[in-house]
Amino acid sequence: MSDETLRQHLEELRRAINDHNYRYHVLDEPVISDAEYDRLLAELRTIEDQHPEWITPDSPSQRAGAQPSAKFSKVRHPAPILSLNNAFSEADLRAWFERISRVDDRVRRASFVAEPKLDGLSVVLHYQDGVFVQGATRGNGEIGEDVTPNLRTLRTLPLRIPVSNKGRKPPSDLFVRGEVFFAKADFEVLNKRQAEEGGQIYQTARNTAAGTLRQLDPSITARRPLNLFAYNIVNANGSVPDTQWESLQLLRDLGFPVASESKLCQNIDEVVATYEKWKTTREGLPYEVDGMVVKINDLGLAEDLGFVGKDPRGAIAYKFPALEVATQLHNIGVNVGRTGVLTPYAMLEPVEIGGVIVRQATLHNFDFIEEKDIRIGDRVLVKRAGDVIPYVIGPVLAARTGKEKKYKPPLVCPVCSQPVEHIEGEVAWYCVNAACPEQLLRNVEHFVGVMDVVGMGEKIVEQLITEGVIKDAADLFSVTKRDLLQLEGFADKKADNLLASIEIAKTRSLPRLIGALGIRGAGEVVSNLLARKYRNLDELTKAKASDIDDIEGIGPSIAEAITDWFSQPANRNLLKKLKKAGVWPESMPPKAPSGPQPFAGLTFVVTGTLPNFSRKQAKDFIEDLGGKVTDSVSAKTSYLVVGEDAGSKLDKAKQLGVKTLDEAALKALAKK
Repeated sequence: MSDETLRQHLEELRRAINDHNYRYHVLDEPVISDAEYDRLLAELRTIEDQHPEWITPDSPSQRAGAQPSAKFSKVRHPAPILSLNNAFSEADLRAWFERISRVDDRVRRASFVAEPKLDGLSVVLHYQDGVFVQGATRGNGEIGEDVTPNLRTLRTLPLRIPVSNKGRKPPSDLFVRGEVFFAKADFEVLNKRQAEEGGQIYQTARNTAAGTLRQLDPSITARRPLNLFAYNIVNANGSVPDTQWESLQLLRDLGFPVASESKLCQNIDEVVATYEKWKTTREGLPYEVDGMVVKINDLGLAEDLGFVGKDPRGAIAYKFPALEVATQLHNIGVNVGRTGVLTPYAMLEPVEIGGVIVRQATLHNFDFIEEKDIRIGDRVLVKRAGDVIPYVIGPVLAARTGKEKKYKPPLVCPVCSQPVEHIEGEVAWYCVNAACPEQLLRNVEHFVGVMDVVGMGEKIVEQLITEGVIKDAADLFSVTKRDLLQLEGFADKKADNLLASIEIAKTRSLPRLIGALGIRGAGEVVSNLLARKYRNLDELTKAKASDIDDIEGIGPSIAEAITDWFSQPANRNLLKKLKKAGVWPESMPPKAPSGPQPFAGLTFVVTGTLPNFSRKQAKDFIEDLGGKVTDSVSAKTSYLVVGEDAGSKLDKAKQLGVKTLDEAALKALAKK
């Protein structure tokens, strides 16, 4: 690249970085991730290192931040509030150590303080005679924004120091630097509350913290659980410690919250070891960190080292591998899970996250796409934490061009092309085709388990499907000995035993067969309820959702799921094959009552642990006396039988006004 071309590229970098600084610090609407910004700044500094004669006073490398917003009054800081140069690897860190050692040989004998690099908003706090009088953002490093009323709402910020009689006496004029941020749990609670109130769902904790602290209405800030950590004494008119480690201790003694993870390291090797440990435990911290700040402990030595541009030589930010980046969303694909749930995923412009190239990321579900208004063509934020599958956080709205396209969920399964099911009020979308290739293994395994086909495990089911012997669960009943002997691991005796088990499975009851079909919501209780009303699968196939909904213990969502399953052509074909194979049980007529029926016409739900009855014993006791037992509480429930550790069913019963009984009261009711 010629000097002229390189210089043009340098100017383009400066313009881009200045624009990103403005979006990040002033608008709180960044369009690139921190990692991408760091790369741009590193490239700028590399060019300027090669051509120091090209450095200009307004270069981003010579500035600590962006211009303060026009919304707030301005505050001039008592000393420059600087940013730090970055190290992205151990080699970068040791290169920094060697550079500053050549400036002053005392560095080789120095100790260091390692502090978590918080992902928040930097502030400067001013105390006079121990009273908090003013707080400002960092701004451009020299002038910040006065956000004093907002800072006063932070419960972790001491309004007077020291906070107790045991605290050390502070200088009469003290300036402290700190970081305002959201704890992870608090940020989740905030978004949950926003969702419940129909408000905006926030994407990143850092941007939300910045926006919260810079609200014109302090009452909005007060409603959001911001936190503060203090980490530096900027200026003071009295005696202050000579080391950074003692400065942190003084701040603690005065009542400031200080990161407990901060560590005194005796040498650079201990710094590296601490970084490696933090890198693996960062996800366990209650707040977001994107690296480690490494500082010369001796503050006098740090001051003597001076600056490079406006970066202090005596400290550096040792960044963790990026876990969150922005990239382009090219398209949205759909996976079909083994339970039939359709899950959307993002098809991305490849990007490196935490040392791994990511091309796809989960989008959770279709409601998430709609709630976040994620569009094809969007620039999106993607996060990868530890071994967790990368996921999309949301779109970068400020980067939209107007060419992005809204996404609509599929109407048919992308694998088998059968219609999909989505019941209003539920998150999941389903493919309910029992023969869908993506679900076949799981469906047959479920069928075999419920029908109790002894000797047929997952491996054999997989062999039968892989070899093309079966294409759905009904095909199990047409498997021959010849089919089995072709499979690895089968001999005459094993084949005969399995065929005998399959033959016995033909005699299973109607509730067993209904449960084995894998219909969503049709577990043991629902299958028994259906078998009481419908004599066989012919009758159940013809049933309407409204008829099934009338059965006590079955709600409208499950009723709709059942009728949807029976309406699918592939599922009807499965039933035909079962009937042809002789797997078509009839329900037994109800037994005539053998004694008094005091519970006739009553419906019970049992919850918690009873003192003398097991759950099954309680169910048998109620049914023997003419009552019905269902799984869920509804307005049709007559009584909820409550034991110890009753859960949400008790809450629902109270809400609906359903009467409750303990075991003793249940027995007493039976004698009336």
